Amino acid sequence: MSKKLKLFLGISYLLILFTFLYFIFLQIEISRLNDFSYYKELQLGIDNLIGDKLYINLLIFFVFSIVWVALLGFGTPLLIISGILFGKWVGTFASVVSISVGALILYAIANFFFKDLVNKLLEKKFSKYISLFKKNEFYYFFIFRLTGGLGLPFPLQNTLPVIFNMKKINYFFASILGFMPSMFIMVTIGSGINKFIKQSDSFSLMNLIFSKEIYLPVVFFIIFLLISLLIKKKFFNV
Repeated sequence: MSKKLKLFLGISYLLILFTFLYFIFLQIEISRLNDFSYYKELQLGIDNLIGDKLYINLLIFFVFSIVWVALLGFGTPLLIISGILFGKWVGTFASVVSISVGALILYAIANFFFKDLVNKLLEKKFSKYISLFKKNEFYYFFIFRLTGGLGLPFPLQNTLPVIFNMKKINYFFASILGFMPSMFIMVTIGSGINKFIKQSDSFSLMNLIFSKEIYLPVVFFIIFLLISLLIKKKFFNV
């Protein structure tokens, strides 16, 4: 494929990205973000919508999440939203699979269109990990995912394996397994937020924080972060 065609397709991809984000944020009533009744209305509408057509809405969430991650979107908003929409168990399954697919698509796009650029920007900085990943790319990428991607922004985590020339099947399944613990915790927080909105008549930050549906997963998340730091130090010397 010629450089001109690659450049054209790359620019088209970026235009699609910004157009997609524009229409997403266009749907949000910015002026009502500080109005708790706005969230009550959204929560009621969501419950009615999901309850009537669960499988259709799961499919919509899958497609949206895949596109969102493939277009450089961050994972955390999707995890919170999936917990609000589907609860912690179904939400975790939907999030882990769809985000892993979206990340795989982003990796494939970066590897095909932007491989030279990614190598130029990242290869020198992360050169000490190249030989490590090549020893057992599945194992070390699983640890990489499990520990939060060394603290890198999520889109960068998804494109970094370009410099390792990682096999797509290893990328996908290592992502699924590595994502599960942290994503389950974040989805549980989203589910707790939904329950708090449903049961409360007004917003109180302290009541939200000290709701067991929120503080318990937060405590587990902090413990998970501490364990991740130890794992990163052991395997990546970070």
